[in-house]
Amino acid sequence: MRSTKPKYLLDVNALIALADPDSDDYPAIQRWFDADGNENWGVCPLTEAGFIRVTTNPKYRGPGRTVAQATAILAEFSKTNGYSYWSIRDPWTDLTASFASRIQGHNQITDAYLLGMAIKENGVLVTFDKAVAYMAGSEFPRHLLVLHA
Repeated sequence: MRSTKPKYLLDVNALIALADPDSDDYPAIQRWFDADGNENWGVCPLTEAGFIRVTTNPKYRGPGRTVAQATAILAEFSKTNGYSYWSIRDPWTDLTASFASRIQGHNQITDAYLLGMAIKENGVLVTFDKAVAYMAGSEFPRHLLVLHA
């Protein structure tokens, strides 16, 4: 029997919080994950690369992680029940066309692509970034879940 729950795409900050029990956002992501997310969740190349980039930065939580450590965390996640990998197949311009007028600047470029992927795949982008709700607008709120720490 297939799950009737939506398929969820984690953004970089949600993925980082899920991997870091010391994060301020960890309790919120873990509550959501235990209640809803663990049946059908995933990442894409952008969230994987962002996770590695942020968590290997020496300024992230002291010395940060090595690339090998961050990669090992992603590999462990991929073995989790309910995990799926969202491939990148579509141009940014195609995925963001329906809400392009609401993209406010350079800090929203990745979020816009992820939201566009969620919309196209009839999924839900999971984020802590409240600003993404403006991009989703009144047309796409069902494709966005903003968690609160």
